[in-house]
Amino acid sequence: MTAISPYDLIVIGSGPAGQKAAIQAAKSGKRVALIEQNREVGGACVYQGTIPSKTLRESALQMVQFLQATDVFEFRMRDDVKIANLMTRLDKVVRAHGAFMTEQIARNGIERLHGRAQFVSDRAIQVQGLDGTTRTIEGNYIVIATGSRPRVPDHMPIDHEHILDSDSILSLVYLPKSLTVFGGGVIACEYASIFALLGVQVTMIDTADRPLKFLDQELTEQFCHAFEQTGGNYRGQLKIQSAQWDGYSKTMTRLENGEVLESEKILVALGRVANIEQLNIQAAGLEATPRGLIAVNAHCQTTVPHIYAVGDVIGPPSLASCSMEQGRRATCHALGLESGDAPEHIPMGIYTIPEMSSVGLTEQDAVEKFGGALVGRARFHEIARGQISGTTNGLLKMVADAQGKKLLGVHIVGEGATELIHIGQMGLLHNIAIDRFVDNIFNFPTLAEAYRVAALDIAKQRKK
Repeated sequence: MTAISPYDLIVIGSGPAGQKAAIQAAKSGKRVALIEQNREVGGACVYQGTIPSKTLRESALQMVQFLQATDVFEFRMRDDVKIANLMTRLDKVVRAHGAFMTEQIARNGIERLHGRAQFVSDRAIQVQGLDGTTRTIEGNYIVIATGSRPRVPDHMPIDHEHILDSDSILSLVYLPKSLTVFGGGVIACEYASIFALLGVQVTMIDTADRPLKFLDQELTEQFCHAFEQTGGNYRGQLKIQSAQWDGYSKTMTRLENGEVLESEKILVALGRVANIEQLNIQAAGLEATPRGLIAVNAHCQTTVPHIYAVGDVIGPPSLASCSMEQGRRATCHALGLESGDAPEHIPMGIYTIPEMSSVGLTEQDAVEKFGGALVGRARFHEIARGQISGTTNGLLKMVADAQGKKLLGVHIVGEGATELIHIGQMGLLHNIAIDRFVDNIFNFPTLAEAYRVAALDIAKQRKK
């Protein structure tokens, strides 16, 4: 075991949060070590989650565009389509993103350590390499950014072949004929809508009466309608008793009401758990919360002042965009650097089909907080660009105060939602009045015109 002089900062995990934490410290001239147990940097975001699933989503959307051009082309998907054929760009995208991150880390002089990290004390970390050798390093400050993995309930016999989790779902060789999805959260809805669009018979099972309960209800209603149009089926307020493969050709889901559902495959998407068990955080004076997370303050600082935690290990919102900023701000706080104003009005982007995105207060939130609200709506089928692009299944909902003057929130469902939301985000950040969306000009034809239409809808509801 070899000891070396302390690093200014040690970062455990090279996903979005860890990478940005390390880069910020390196750009400030500090000596930085980045520990990653996988061979490549990037974490689950690059190799199991965000990038692979969004690549599959793009393939599904491209296929639909072909189908919409049936007057020009004769197009039919083969019955034996391999998942890999739908993700032909995945390897290229992953390699490009991984290479960029690796090059950025090297360019900034960050030392990469390949191995599994474990706390020895509040400042010392043991790194065990793949060959079994160990090395102990010390840091003045430490950032925990080890991410998360799919949660596997005890009664779910996941075999990664017939009953899969959100990491192994993309290892399927062929598209299944039918798929039962357990869960109604972000990951469950994204995969359910993608596979339904690809022609798979999808059934979602969840205990909630509707999916994505944290979103504005109109968005989830529109999503459910689109999901059903592609043949999907959401079944809420149901509890799963057991799931199993029959050993031959199908899986069986038994519900607590006695009903049995059959499908070729099952996807278990019942949340994620933080990767902290193997870190031995107790040796650093830390304890996990009852939910298995690491508690932090507004600066992502743990109860041990020189140890920070960022990303999925601290819980919601568990967005890559937020994790990146958490990593940057944690490092700035540790090193006494100016980090700028705390983020406000963080947009939520959900890559279902169609997309959903939200920022600010929902209609219900506004009513509860201010006693009332005016709501303006713009439906994509009323917008010229929506008709031109075939993006008619969408809605932009603008929430204002009861007088219809102040913007409080924007909620969008439809293709392009995750891009359009940033106009609303900037409006909230700069306290732009509703009338500013009416008085200014948007390019024609664009989906962004929906902001003006929604603002006009609010204006006409004002009391004279």
